[in-house]
Amino acid sequence: MKSDSRPIGIFDSGIGGLTVAAAINDLMPHERLIYFGDTAHLPYGEKSAKTIQGYSEKISDFLLKQDCKAIVIACNSASATAYPTVRKSTPKEVPVINVIDPTVAYVSKKYPFGKIGVIGTKATVNSRSYAKRIQKANPQLSVSMLATPLLVAMIEEGFFNNNISQAIINNYLEKNTLSKIKALILGCTHFPLIKGEVAKYYRGSAEVIDSSTIVAQSLKAEVQKRGLLSSDLSGLHHFYVSEKTNSFEQSTKLFFGEKLKLEKKRLP
Repeated sequence: MKSDSRPIGIFDSGIGGLTVAAAINDLMPHERLIYFGDTAHLPYGEKSAKTIQGYSEKISDFLLKQDCKAIVIACNSASATAYPTVRKSTPKEVPVINVIDPTVAYVSKKYPFGKIGVIGTKATVNSRSYAKRIQKANPQLSVSMLATPLLVAMIEEGFFNNNISQAIINNYLEKNTLSKIKALILGCTHFPLIKGEVAKYYRGSAEVIDSSTIVAQSLKAEVQKRGLLSSDLSGLHHFYVSEKTNSFEQSTKLFFGEKLKLEKKRLP
């Protein structure tokens, strides 16, 4: 079988996309990853669609110049507002995976009817991407979305898994918007890091959906279909950041150990 050793490109505004990168690494251990965390401009969720589109196009262009064979938009805000922009500017032979569509497919198939909740950034919620796509896929489902802007900053600072973070999370989840839901989509790639705290609130009454594994499975299927799989890992994963932060460096080591290269790279 032919092996394609070119890397897979992944980007996000900060550490959140590392949850997707880690899931891809677990599922596809022979693939080399190039990750770009746009830490100088985080959080994307507070920015306009036009601004996010501009950043996303520059980052995807950078990843293509690194000879990436696939692009993963590991950010819900960018997936919601910039996917068409990135897809249009990327050669057709290079697959572009966003984090919303695979999750929508999973939910609309698993739940024939009922209410689905989504928490995310203001950009993701204002775009109503999840609501529109889920209801298009399954009109029997209703979708309630809630912006939870404090959570991204909290996670970026490494401030979670304690009594104060649990209180903030509970305060959001108690809103009437999310009452009587069958499942809650963690509509931000930062949020798998607080999945345990969210699950603690629901105590099994609602499924807490972490999109990282779903996205990794979708990527593998697409890469496999196109004959782009690698059969042998060659070289270290390479992580670029537009601004070095302690939380990013600590998080990469948490997910990937010492088998990585971290480098600062400003966007043009």
